[in-house]
Amino acid sequence: MNKQNGFLALSPLLVFIVLYLVTSIIAHDFYKVPIIVAFMVSGIYAVAITKGKLRRRVNVFSRGAGAPEMMLMIWIFVLAGAFAHSAKIMGCIDATVSLTLSLLPSQMLLAGLFLAACFISLSIGTSVGTIVALTPIAAGVATQTGTSVAMMTAIVVGGSFFGDNLSFISDTTIIATQTQGCETSDKFRVNSFIVMPAALVILFIYFFMGHGIVAPNDIPSVDFWKVVPYLVVLITAMLGLNVMAVLSLGILLTGIIGLLNGSFDIYGWFQSMGDGIIGMGELIIITLLAGGLIEVIKHNGGIDFLIERLTRHIHGKRGAELSIAALVSVVDVCTANNTVAIITVGGIARKIGDKYGLDSRKCASLLDTFSCFTQGLIPYGAQMLMAAGLAGLSPIAILPHLYYPLAIGICALLAIMLRYPKRYS
Repeated sequence: MNKQNGFLALSPLLVFIVLYLVTSIIAHDFYKVPIIVAFMVSGIYAVAITKGKLRRRVNVFSRGAGAPEMMLMIWIFVLAGAFAHSAKIMGCIDATVSLTLSLLPSQMLLAGLFLAACFISLSIGTSVGTIVALTPIAAGVATQTGTSVAMMTAIVVGGSFFGDNLSFISDTTIIATQTQGCETSDKFRVNSFIVMPAALVILFIYFFMGHGIVAPNDIPSVDFWKVVPYLVVLITAMLGLNVMAVLSLGILLTGIIGLLNGSFDIYGWFQSMGDGIIGMGELIIITLLAGGLIEVIKHNGGIDFLIERLTRHIHGKRGAELSIAALVSVVDVCTANNTVAIITVGGIARKIGDKYGLDSRKCASLLDTFSCFTQGLIPYGAQMLMAAGLAGLSPIAILPHLYYPLAIGICALLAIMLRYPKRYS
């Protein structure tokens, strides 16, 4: 592929960035240009610059929009919307927030929420599942304490990437270790050296930030039956049950408990689920448009062009590690999926590692960490869209408070520049 074709293949991404981010910054208002419109225009442009008959070009876009991973994401959005709204109508969120406020001292709310997100995501190996379980609680606590909802939501998102990056059962961990040919336990050890300092620093930051929070004095009495759906969702998620099964169980429990205590009748339950699913409509459309846009970019050779460009000038081990980091980060920006990014560049990263004598355990750690760093900061990633939808925010509102994803990116970059940890460098 020549240079002109390569840049042309990537230009839909540039159109999206200019139309959404740049115009929003100029207008000083990130609600000025709806992200769904930016994706629509970028998608139309991507189809327009693709060669071939219009029907075939549209088919390429549709193939990406209807890919299995996209449809799975949409199913999760549908179930999450139904569960979150029916739980809210039933009083589950208010009861859980009251329980949280009564158990945790005010100054420990931020740090405690971050620890909970880290522990749950490490246990279940999925950032999306953690966000689904904790975001409504975080938003409720923020409202009750007068804290920023965006900041509380960002704490959950950041903590969710702790487990996404480190968990033994995380998709990213499994793929990173398989593509690099190393053991999961060895990758965990190296990864811990890189990201644990970041987690500890962020934990202390949240602890000191929490000193200014004052919990309300008139905390309502806790109706423990209304807390049961969230407890069951958290426990079953930590036991490794599929996130769709977890959400289905949560929906069933909210219905049973809500019907028994008179929170709603059968029609009210159905209505609450329907309203929740409708509330996820924008996220579902964004997911479809993003999947189609990414597929067209890939079809036109944009991903291959990026890989070829980023691996052209490598000098020494440090340069080789930096190229792997840049490769997985840029591909993640293009695909909005850290698992897909690692799958895409994993084989190339292993070839680079073999050529320059890199430790496979550190290569796997860098792939995973930089993909999580990038995924945690793009406003159109599944995690950000899910969190924003559940909290009723714009993804851009959450971005300034995402300390942990930024911290692991800095630590991973320092690990490359300082050749740390020495034993694996």
